[in-house]
Amino acid sequence: MTSADCDEHPERALLDRLEEYYDAVPRHGARVEDHGPLTLFVREGEGWPFYARPARGWSGPLDACDVQKVRARQRELGVPESFEWVAETTPKLRAAVEESGLVVHEHPLMVLDPGTPAAPLEGLPGNLSVRIVGADDPILPSALAVPHLAFAEPGTHVGLAGTPQLTEAIGACVADGSVDRAIVRIRAGLTTVAAAVEHGSALSAGQHQPLAGVSEIVGVGTLPAARRRGLALAVTAVLVADARSRGAETVFLSAGDEDVARVYARLGFRTFGTALIAEPAE
Repeated sequence: MTSADCDEHPERALLDRLEEYYDAVPRHGARVEDHGPLTLFVREGEGWPFYARPARGWSGPLDACDVQKVRARQRELGVPESFEWVAETTPKLRAAVEESGLVVHEHPLMVLDPGTPAAPLEGLPGNLSVRIVGADDPILPSALAVPHLAFAEPGTHVGLAGTPQLTEAIGACVADGSVDRAIVRIRAGLTTVAAAVEHGSALSAGQHQPLAGVSEIVGVGTLPAARRRGLALAVTAVLVADARSRGAETVFLSAGDEDVARVYARLGFRTFGTALIAEPAE
């Protein structure tokens, strides 16, 4: 890359690093299918389904026919017709995806630069703790269940789901094997879970996934009835500290929307790109 290229694309090195990460992380739990300009990750066994994304290093043409072929394969496999990519890295994909009939959702892509100091935890009540949740921690089932309820009621407003719904969601996570799968990943060092805990239950939780000096913070959510207490921010701060302690120089995340991005900005995260997710219209 020339100096002119660096001036024109000041975030190119960061985007390239994330592209390597995005391509590598799903390979720990998915079968990989090569479809020319697109790579399809297919979940092996039970768990959250994967998606298709741009093939690493592809520089040839890409059009709606390529997307349609992968969508047909996803239908054949019985998995969601879902695509994820970074707008700035693969700008041609959006038009092809939309021409195929999928709807594209935008999410601010944010990074915490290496020199940004870790934010201190402040203002938490004495009966609440925020900590890393180990594989044998009895809090783990509730830490995995809370984000499901949070994403079912998106936004930052105080919602309806509370303790009764959390109890039901915990039972579902145990029954569908989510807890067992998380234990395996935690012990393998592929996932770290953090939670804000009160009265023996997680009220907010999230994860980070470290790999080769990079880690993405994912799935941070607060029990809707417990929002507006700064819990998600505290959980994120603990995840950042843990990621850095494990050698992650690049810590990043995708915010749900601009309102959520402003919350993460309080920890020093800055927006540097746009994460795109495409799926069929509801």
